Amino acid sequence: MAPNEYPLYETKGMPFRRLGPSGLRVPLFSLGGWLTLGGSVTGDPVKEIIQTAFENGINMFDTAEAYAKGKSEIEMGRVIKELGYKRSDLIITTKIFWGLRSGPNDGGLSRKHVIEGTEASLERLQMAYVDVIFAHRCDRTVPMEEIVRAFNYVIQKGWAFYWGTSEWSAQEVEEAHHIATKLNLIAPIAEQCEHSMFHRERPEKEYDALYRKHGYGTTLFSPLAGGLLTGKYNDGIPEGSRFATESMFKSRAEALAQEEGLAKIEKVKKLTKIADRLDSTPTALALAWLAKNPNTSTIILGVSSAAQLLQNLEALKVLPKITADHLAEIEEILENKPAPFPTNSRPALDIYGKL
Repeated sequence: MAPNEYPLYETKGMPFRRLGPSGLRVPLFSLGGWLTLGGSVTGDPVKEIIQTAFENGINMFDTAEAYAKGKSEIEMGRVIKELGYKRSDLIITTKIFWGLRSGPNDGGLSRKHVIEGTEASLERLQMAYVDVIFAHRCDRTVPMEEIVRAFNYVIQKGWAFYWGTSEWSAQEVEEAHHIATKLNLIAPIAEQCEHSMFHRERPEKEYDALYRKHGYGTTLFSPLAGGLLTGKYNDGIPEGSRFATESMFKSRAEALAQEEGLAKIEKVKKLTKIADRLDSTPTALALAWLAKNPNTSTIILGVSSAAQLLQNLEALKVLPKITADHLAEIEEILENKPAPFPTNSRPALDIYGKL
């Protein structure tokens, strides 16, 4: 490749959505590094996965300082540099909270760690900036004003263009917005949260007011419930699977033998029948179902191989086939749609208002 020439980025039919109220367009599916890139997957396979993602319209890559103790950022940065991608073609996101050392100021969301942690992440990524930096958890030991000012400093320095939250409560996000508005600062634009057919309460109910009031966006992780929605656990726990190898999934693996776990497996079997009728797979159906939600900005895919990534992207083929009748049938199977907040007979508010 000649100097100043870059691999051409093409969307390849990948839908794009705005990330929350911002003008940033993100692909409906993005690639994440949690547990895999830099962790269970290293070296050439990382390059193959990222290259396959890029060649299929995915230009958004998510990582965090804590993933594989910084190795996820290192591997992602190394591969992107080796592949020669033009930085402006990419959307890179990382997250700050758990530092890599155990000192009293090496983690959390103090101004000190937000700034120093961001600098360290950029060094590992070999990049001058990330597009979005997320507060990986809320830090209740730090004043919210300090947190908001710290992320605004990162943006003012040009180290990030936007900031967001991850696994924050709606109340915490609302407090950050209130302080940002009061101080004429930049508010967070999106929440990175868990969302799947089996995990719905927070993204579909608790955050509802944030969507309507602030146009808040979501970048979703664990869209397949740790692989449960793929159907691979229907007949037990396969060797090498996440439930078999990752200690953090031990309780979930044990739960599969209990009443609730067995009920979920039965639901997956019923969902598989819908997928079969759509000439698809339960994996693709579960991902497409999330994509049907208008509050979904991007769905983060976590894969251990390029082949697995391509299987996930089959969701793009089934997405236009899913009708209102299919959605209703899915709801009948899941039986877990969050109940709306009670109105206590209060009349609807002004239709022109934000809420």
